[in-house]
Formats: sequence, structure tokens, C-alpha cells
Amino acid sequence: MAPHPHDSARESDRGGTPPAPAPPSGHRRAPHGPPGHAPCDGHPPGGEVGLGAEADGGRTDGDPAGRAAALRRFAAAARRGRGLRRASCAVLLAVALTGGAVAAGGVRDAARSGTGAAPAAGALAPGLLAGAGPVAGIRSLEAHLRAQPRDFGGWAALGLALVEQARTQGDPSPYPRAERALARSLALEPGNEQALAGRAALAAARHDFSAALAHADRALEQNPYSERALCSRIDALVELGRYDEAAAAAATADRRRPGIPVFTRYAYVRELRGEAGTARKVLERALDSASSPADVAYVATALGRLAWSRGDHATALRHYARALAADEDHLPALEGRARALAASGDRPGAVETLERVVVRAPLPGPLVALGELYEERGADGDRARAREQYALVDAWTALARAGGVEPGLDTTLAAADHGDAGEALRAARAEWDRRHTVHTADALAWALHVNGRDREALAYARRATATGYRDAAFLYHRGVIEKATGHDRAARSSLTAALELNPGFSPLGARAARAALKDLEGAR
Repeated sequence: MAPHPHDSARESDRGGTPPAPAPPSGHRRAPHGPPGHAPCDGHPPGGEVGLGAEADGGRTDGDPAGRAAALRRFAAAARRGRGLRRASCAVLLAVALTGGAVAAGGVRDAARSGTGAAPAAGALAPGLLAGAGPVAGIRSLEAHLRAQPRDFGGWAALGLALVEQARTQGDPSPYPRAERALARSLALEPGNEQALAGRAALAAARHDFSAALAHADRALEQNPYSERALCSRIDALVELGRYDEAAAAAATADRRRPGIPVFTRYAYVRELRGEAGTARKVLERALDSASSPADVAYVATALGRLAWSRGDHATALRHYARALAADEDHLPALEGRARALAASGDRPGAVETLERVVVRAPLPGPLVALGELYEERGADGDRARAREQYALVDAWTALARAGGVEPGLDTTLAAADHGDAGEALRAARAEWDRRHTVHTADALAWALHVNGRDREALAYARRATATGYRDAAFLYHRGVIEKATGHDRAARSSLTAALELNPGFSPLGARAARAALKDLEGAR
């Protein structure tokens, strides 16, 4: 039987303080939180999925290394051709990675022709996807829909599968196909819950959290027990900064559909409210109940991240080892292991592990982390290697925008630290206009700082750290900004707290924090 996350935790549902996080200069934090949570409705994370796309004339289905290579070629071309307009770069990158494939495979044409028409059905034939991997699952769905193009449940399932494909590989190019598949489902059966829940998941994946909340609410009107809609609702409320409502939504989901996808979200909301101990206990019970390798890998990784964020790097490494024993290719566990290795002093092991990660998933977080490890190492060629990683972040950002995705705060902070400070500030302000989370407060504070606007930054840095949530990078940011504004005593307190909470929160960030403290002590 699945564990009930807690008994006492329910009593604190009456309210609480809001918090959440986001990464900074030379101290990128391990990714976590709702966008990376275990998917719902029996679709656990893990396993390779293909792009259904071409790169330089070769298929990249199920070939993350091919996608990474295409991204690197694009980044190199962009560096050589600086006169290219940004919009043209985005289109070029999208074509490089997708081969221009914007239809929902061959399914769209079959559906349009009406061949193999069959009565609409609310669900796929039992066993259609049983045992199929993600790539094979999408292909099976496409084959099914060629035979039964009026199966609205099949179209909804295809849309969700494409969203999951994009999520697991960090490639937004399947999103337009997912959108068309979900629209097809709703055209065949207006208001069906599966497609509405799929639209909620797609909107959240694209960082349109207001739309995600609206779609999730509509899906829950049709089916109050939809696990995917319940999960998407929690995610949207968290990412909109509505933390008390997110806590209530997590409690509701816990009552209606207890299980690992809900438990992990419940734990995250508790962590955001400053209840790290409760979050750990919930995750430990979830891990005890996990049976599939994917679930074990996901929950053990979440426990590793939580331990790492509290400076317990040895425990974090044990959790990551368990995750990788369950799934040796679980990329979040590999990335977390690399960060914990770096924090423990094993820089060569950290670099080697992150190099493995970025070959398969060239995402902003691990790219920046690897670049900063190169910077810290400082061997021959390391500066050039670091610059390449940061250029890849720019390339990924162009791909994301070409796929209709707002890239998010990792890319904003990467620009602040290693790219265009002015663009970072514009992006951070735009994000703050959309949602007032502690993530966005921290990112805006840091973007203001790197643009020399520390007095304005201070209010946002204080807002980011004024909740129950504890994050070493936030405290570091606040300390740097306090120092720049002449609040030396407060700066010493914030920087000390950052290093006490997690002395290995970032190789470059921790080094900078120690240097700032030494400077403050010398100025006494």
C-alpha cells in the first residue's frame, strides 16, 4: 500500500509562508521543483525518447548524442556568423534539430484522408503501449491513430506522450506536434478530460502557468480524481508564487490520488514552506513504496538533491548511487551526483560525470555547471571549453523560443553571469511581471546587481530570502548585494549563512562568498 506522507503535516495546511528557488553566477543549483517532477497517470520518468526529427540529414530518434552534436554545430555557426539575426538563428536551430517536421508524424495525413476510420474511443485498446519504451510508445500510438483516426483518447495520449518526450530530453521541438494532437482530441470530443489535462501539462512545460492552471481546473471539473490534472494544478500554483494555494492543492491531491507523483509534489511544497524535515520524511516514505526502477530513481534523486542543498554531500551521494543502481542512465541523478562530487572535492569526477550528461542532454543547468567547473579548473583550453558551454546555453534558448517555450530562469541567470547582462535584466523583469515567486525575485535581484543597480536589487534579494525556504545561492546573492550597498554587517551574516547551509553550493560561488567575507573582515 502506498504510504500516506504524514499525519502531522496535515495540521500545518492552515497556512504558512511562501518560498521557492533559482540559480546564480558561478553557483548554479541542482534543478528541482515542479517542472521536473515525476509525471502523472502512470508515466514515470526515465528512459530515452526520440525526437522524431532529423539533424544534418540523419535521424536523431533515440539519439541524444546526435541532438547534442547538432546543438554544438549550431552554436559554433552562430559564433562565427554574429551578423545573423536572432530570429533567423532560432529558425535555423529548430530546423537543424527537427528537420522541419512540424506535423504530428504521418498521423495527420492519415486522419485527414479518413482511411481506416473507426468509432471514437475514450481510451486505447488495452495493452497497446504495454512494455513499450517512450519512442516505441509514440510510434505505436501513431500506428494506432492511422487505423483509428477518430479515437480522441488516442490523440490525447499522443499529445501527452510528446510532452513527456520533450520533458525527458529537454528538447521543446515536439511541443507543436503535442499541441496539434491535443487539439485534434478536443475537436473529436469537446471538453474531454484527457486532452484538457494534456493541455495543462503542455502549458506548464512551456512555462505558461496561468494557462496550465486554467486547463487543469477545467479537467478537474470533468474528473476531480485526474492525477495528471491534480499534479499540474500544484505545479502551476507553485510557479505562480501562490504557495498557500499550492499547499492546499497538494493536500487535496494527497487525499484523492496518493502516490509517488503527488507525494513528490507534496514534499516540494513543504520544502518551500521551510519544512525540509517533513519533505525528507515524505520522500523517504515515497521511496519505501517505489517499486519500478523509474520511480526509485526519481525519488532517490529528489532525496539526494534535498541532502545536497543542506550541505550533507555524503548522504546526497548515497541517494544518487541508489538512483543510478535503479537506472544507470537517469540524467538528473547523474547531474546531482556531479554536483555532490564537486562539493565533496572530487572535481575530476564531477567534470567527467557532467561531460556525460551534456552529451546526452545539453540543457542550461548542466551546461553552466560544467562551464564553471572548467573555469575553476583553469587548465589549458579550459576557458575556451567554458565559453563553448555558455554558447550552447544561448543555442538552447533559441531552440526553446522557436518551440514556443519561455526558456526560464536558468537561462536568465546564465546570461547575467556569462552573457548579455542587459538581456538578462529584460528577461528577469518580464518574468517578474508574469509571476512573483522567490525564484523570480532572486533572478531579478541578481540581474539588477550585474547591471550595477544594487540599491534596487536589495529589495528583491530580501524578498527572495524572507520566507521559510533556505537556499545557499539566494543567501549568497543577498550577501553580495548587501556588501555592494554598504550593509556590511548584514552581508557578513548572509554570506556566512550561505556557506554554513551548503559550503559546496557552487565551486565559483562558494569561492566568491569566502573572498567577500575575507574582504569584509579586512575592512573592519
